Amino acid sequence: MAVNAQDAAPKAALLYDAKFRSILYQIITLVLLIGFIAFLATNTISNLEKRGIATGFEFLKHPAGFGVPFSLIEYSEASSYGRAFVVSVLNTLFVSACGIVLATILGFILGVARLSPNWIIARIATVYVEVIRNVPLLLQILFWYVGVLSALPTLRESINIGDSIFLNNRGFYTPLPIAEPGFMAIPIAFLIGIIATSLVSRWAKKRQEATGEQFPVFLTGTGLIIGLPVLAAIVTGFPWTMEYPVLKGFNFRGGFVLIPEFAALLFALTLYTAAFIGEIVRAGIQAVSHGQTEAAHALGIRPRPTMRLVIIPQAMRVIVPPLTSQYLNLTKNSSLAAAVGYPDLVHMFTGTVLNQTGQALECIGMMMLVYLTISLSISAFMNWYNARIALVER
Repeated sequence: MAVNAQDAAPKAALLYDAKFRSILYQIITLVLLIGFIAFLATNTISNLEKRGIATGFEFLKHPAGFGVPFSLIEYSEASSYGRAFVVSVLNTLFVSACGIVLATILGFILGVARLSPNWIIARIATVYVEVIRNVPLLLQILFWYVGVLSALPTLRESINIGDSIFLNNRGFYTPLPIAEPGFMAIPIAFLIGIIATSLVSRWAKKRQEATGEQFPVFLTGTGLIIGLPVLAAIVTGFPWTMEYPVLKGFNFRGGFVLIPEFAALLFALTLYTAAFIGEIVRAGIQAVSHGQTEAAHALGIRPRPTMRLVIIPQAMRVIVPPLTSQYLNLTKNSSLAAAVGYPDLVHMFTGTVLNQTGQALECIGMMMLVYLTISLSISAFMNWYNARIALVER
């Protein structure tokens, strides 16, 4: 009996070991998770076989047979379902990227305006934030689409600007530049301008830390980013031709068009998200000690440079984490495009394509993978930026 008690003592001691229990619980959880996934996979395959539904991605090679009102790349009814998938992803990325940029700009303006000493400006910003963020996003999309854009003139009564730009309830039509040989020199010059501006900014920062002298980075960067492409266009002889929209039959042909579905979605996403970003910016600014403002004024720095050079850089450490969530929300909220018919990923691929092919598992899986990839990419970039601006202890 004494031997058995001695053998049992180490076993009992293992159960009271926190590290052992932690590993044991993780193994049990992993086994249960694998079992659950295996059950779902087996059950799904069995149900698909009973209903005679073939699985796989061969359907992506078949012709789609439907058109889309808006595409950033060439697309027609004869294009494949795979091409339709690419179009839907690009449309989702396009409206999300435009919305993020515009919402960030408007949100920062609102955040600063909320703290303005001007009573009228502060109250207007407050009313905007409280009204816009408390109205459901879907209703705002429908308001812009039905209440505003649908009330524009009809096709025959389009607002005409110089016989080259037209605005009506079917969209905003503008001339489209068609690239010719030598055109690539312009975007290359633009990229060179951005890189040169970044290098100049770093040099100017080191120079200011060493000597205290400021360098006009903004004006220099503007000159590089705009001036180099203009110079490249002049040297290459303006290598493009303009394709103008022309009314033929029941619609305009040629040129570039922004459809009202895109505009309604972009306006609603921008205004809605900007209201939340404005509050984030306001909270970030207020998180910076007021002593920083007083110290800057004591050094003779004026209010605007104080906000731009002293307050905002410190506030960004508070602003960036919740700002990431708003970027993710805006991207996922773009799936409401189906309400107005904008051909995004949800409406076009998991709507039209799924209904025509019946490949529900593949379509839903591809959609989830795309949104997951976009969200993780945004999070990774914002986490990198947040780490870059974080305070470094000496």
